[in-house]
Amino acid sequence: MFNLQNILRENIKNLVPYSSARDEFKGEASVFLDANENSFGSPLATSYNRYPDPMQFKVKTRLSEIKGVPPRNIFLGNGSDEAIDILFRAFCRPGVDNVVIVPPTYGMYEVSAGINDIQIRKVKLTTDYQLDLEGIAEAIDNNTKLIFICSPNNPTGNSINRADIETVLTNFSGLVVIDEAYINYSRQKTFIQELTEYANLVVLHTLSKAWGLAGLRLGMAFASEEIIEVFNKVKPPYNINEASQELALEALQNVEQVNAWIKQTVSEREKLAAELEKLEIIKKVYPSDANFILVKTTDAKGIYNYLVEKGIIVRDRSKVELCEDSLRITIGTPAENESLIVNLKNFLSQR
Repeated sequence: MFNLQNILRENIKNLVPYSSARDEFKGEASVFLDANENSFGSPLATSYNRYPDPMQFKVKTRLSEIKGVPPRNIFLGNGSDEAIDILFRAFCRPGVDNVVIVPPTYGMYEVSAGINDIQIRKVKLTTDYQLDLEGIAEAIDNNTKLIFICSPNNPTGNSINRADIETVLTNFSGLVVIDEAYINYSRQKTFIQELTEYANLVVLHTLSKAWGLAGLRLGMAFASEEIIEVFNKVKPPYNINEASQELALEALQNVEQVNAWIKQTVSEREKLAAELEKLEIIKKVYPSDANFILVKTTDAKGIYNYLVEKGIIVRDRSKVELCEDSLRITIGTPAENESLIVNLKNFLSQR
């Protein structure tokens, strides 16, 4: 049975969070002399001399309308990486606790664990990039606090079997973190609809991918109100700046544009996969529910270096376990994808 208090660190239970000026006063006023800001403005066309809303209420309200989740169940972070780091700092005791990851997967889980002195237990995905449920069960002990599952997975691109994720959620007494950074491109529905079913569920989303806001660094965590309260307790008081909040709110009005880009990306993904499969240097094109394709090649390093010379940058994943000789290719515009195929054919003709 999951109980948040059983896995929360004692120092976090006892933590009195910093109370900012904008926490203490949340109304309207004509004169603000409470936060030691520069009262004269900013040396910019737009003034940013006032501290931003520490809880990003307007952005969360709009996200609530889009995602179908109450604002109280939403955390906004400086990218998903901030949410990942807070999970380690709030729930894992350095040098004592451990977390489970399922490689190949997103690298920041392991980096954040290392920064926070938390042991990582790796349970490799199966050869078809699905969960090894028996392996996960064997890796868990009383000090296992978090299990990270990326779905659709990075770098493999596939979605993880939903029933397997539900099995983990049902049988684990710690937090199960499902990273859905690429869910907009997937055939699988998001797990945020299951928040009321699983008290130990945390779902990560981002505005960096389908929403095209990677430069703003805005990530989201969706969880129970109790878990979100922990995030808000631990985060810096003004973790999302005013400019990012304003631009995010503006972008979130353009759902139709984003949906059109998603549809086009998925269409281009299928076209690119079909073209790649025709090339002799491509041994396998893995199924993808993301905005990228993982391909197994005859010479990943050689192809990568050739493309770099031509000004085309893909990601060499050859050193990643279970991704030997593989390249990860982001879906580009039709013109960019065509350029990639032309250059791959040129590489083949020069062999």
